[in-house]
Amino acid sequence: MRAIQEKIEEKLKEIEEKEGVRILYAVESGSRAWGFASPDSDYDVRFIYVRPKEDYLGLFAPKDVIEWQLDAVFDINGWDLKKALRQFAKGNATLFEWSRSPVVYRTTKEWEMAQEASNHYFSEKAAVYHYYGTAKSTYINALSENAVAYKKYFYALRPLLAAEYIETFHAPPPVLFDDLRILLREDSLKQEIEELLEQKRVSAEKEKHPHMPVIKKFIETNLQRQKEIADALSDDRNRDISRLNRCFLEILEKEKSK
Repeated sequence: MRAIQEKIEEKLKEIEEKEGVRILYAVESGSRAWGFASPDSDYDVRFIYVRPKEDYLGLFAPKDVIEWQLDAVFDINGWDLKKALRQFAKGNATLFEWSRSPVVYRTTKEWEMAQEASNHYFSEKAAVYHYYGTAKSTYINALSENAVAYKKYFYALRPLLAAEYIETFHAPPPVLFDDLRILLREDSLKQEIEELLEQKRVSAEKEKHPHMPVIKKFIETNLQRQKEIADALSDDRNRDISRLNRCFLEILEKEKSK
């Protein structure tokens, strides 16, 4: 693992040098952050970067996404700080997950400022819709056949449990799947998920297996329930973006002084 971390740090430095940016935050996302990676899982590295202040003042806005590498080992891309703060304002659940990843490759005081500001913009309705949509898409596209790649179960289970966590605790859900399993109540479901985790740890990403009926039933039942919950939630987005705007300007001033 140490060798991989060193390789990732090398790539982050390479991005900074070639793109003329400073990376404020870099984390693992996807199955390795969620805690159910397969032996051949790639590394999904996500980062937030900032440009020199002058770059934001030009006639043409700089690109706000850097797509750096996508191969069998690494999936590396990042967002500009301005894009990230705008997405926090929209209650982007994926970004809230990145900001709480248990696998952090780099962080800074500036990112801590942004994360503190983001705490005032979590939207339960936006997040529950996001997790419901993710689970539904997985169910339709990956769980309707007679055999299933076991990782696809987790791509439905985890968002459904995340949505239930929000319903229960009214807060951003934890990233690790193990931290969401506290919500499971039925012994038969707990046992089948434990078996699923064991199979996932030794199975290749695309290897297919017969369905696990208890898990599939849980997914089908909770898809409908979370849709009803999301529809009933009131619009809770914080539309006062002044806190995020101040954060952006403060970070740019720090960049100017470097």
